[in-house]
Amino acid sequence: MSATPASLPAALLGAFLTELRATFSDREPRGLYQPIDYILDLGGKRVRPLLALLAGRMYGDEDLRQAMPVALAVEVFHNFTLVHDDIMDDSPLRRGQATVHEKWDVNTGILSGDLMLIQAYAHLCRCPNAAALPGLLAAFNRVATGVCEGQQLDVDFETRSDVTVGEYLSMIERKTAVLLGGALEMGALAAGAGSVDAQHLYAFGRLTGLAFQLQDDLLDTFGDSQVTGKRTGNDIIRNKKTFLYLQASAALPPAESAELAALFASSPADPGPKVERVTELMVLAGTPRAVAELRDAYQAEAVAHLTAAGGDPAVKEVLLQLAEDLLQREA
Repeated sequence: MSATPASLPAALLGAFLTELRATFSDREPRGLYQPIDYILDLGGKRVRPLLALLAGRMYGDEDLRQAMPVALAVEVFHNFTLVHDDIMDDSPLRRGQATVHEKWDVNTGILSGDLMLIQAYAHLCRCPNAAALPGLLAAFNRVATGVCEGQQLDVDFETRSDVTVGEYLSMIERKTAVLLGGALEMGALAAGAGSVDAQHLYAFGRLTGLAFQLQDDLLDTFGDSQVTGKRTGNDIIRNKKTFLYLQASAALPPAESAELAALFASSPADPGPKVERVTELMVLAGTPRAVAELRDAYQAEAVAHLTAAGGDPAVKEVLLQLAEDLLQREA
């Protein structure tokens, strides 16, 4: 596949979507397979499979034969976690459409999700590079375990009032960042990259994922709803103890910190005044600056790992630009 660096992401995503839709199944029972096709067809940014394919291209996988099974595996696994997360959160919508358990039922969501996890392993095992398979499976198991651990920590934090900044960062690292890193690591391994380069790419993805989540938290509270398309202050309304809340709680004087805690223990019918006051307290605590500084520190460390990795310099530039786009977004 020939493409200029600027057009490479679109070309790779086009090839990926063709392969993904070829996996859609008319197998019976339809009540098991149709929900899988449904969630996979809902869209999304497809960042994880794109990272896997870019990593493969960095190490010479021009026709995508080696990295495509990895891309399919990480996308199916990611969507499996979304199906089960939506059940746990009782979420009615995913990407603007009914969630699987709402469109069908909870039992279907559980069982179809289980099959998606099995399918993810099946995709991974189709990698033509047989020598890479043990490393791929070990990396996938490590990443999948981390995602589950992160989800459990997120659930635990909902009922805890003593969550620390370090614990929160560990949670988002496992829940969000490790799969981004794993997609890059496994794409590189599938294409024959050495373990040192694969670990540099894993670190690049993991650190970029941490920076991405911090930016996401920042936009939730301080973003423009007309740009983000989301209600500003949703995390505040839900009393979600993100890095913003934890940093502000630690940085504010005792009286204001106690006020912040009281606000996060309330759920008023009209959340507007609560969101406004919490935002004021966060500004007083220097929270936007603190989030931006930590985000930028993570990204600087990520870039250092990407620089240290071998591989095609042109593809590395594409990865760098992709990371910058994720962090400079306003939506």
